[in-house]
Amino acid sequence: MNYEYLKIFIIYFIGVNLFGFLEMGIDKYKAKHHMWRIPENTLLLVSFLGGSIGSFIGMKLFRHKTLHPQFKYGIPAFFIINIITIYFIFTNFIIVKPT
Repeated sequence: MNYEYLKIFIIYFIGVNLFGFLEMGIDKYKAKHHMWRIPENTLLLVSFLGGSIGSFIGMKLFRHKTLHPQFKYGIPAFFIINIITIYFIFTNFIIVKPT
């Protein structure tokens, strides 16, 4: 097991999901107060880059973007892509295969 890569991965994973969660909450706040909004592409990009869990939880908790098809179906699809990517990263970079 490569612990240095695992540590980097865990820090990234927690950070991007926390960012996705906060991003949903901030955008909901801004929507309610008629302020400048976070672009939808940015919200989706963070989800695609590994923050799908945080984005999904934020979407449900803040009841934000739940009726928009690109979020309703896109974020769960990104979750599946994220799981496949995590599996690839673990099997190729983190778990050391015996020789």
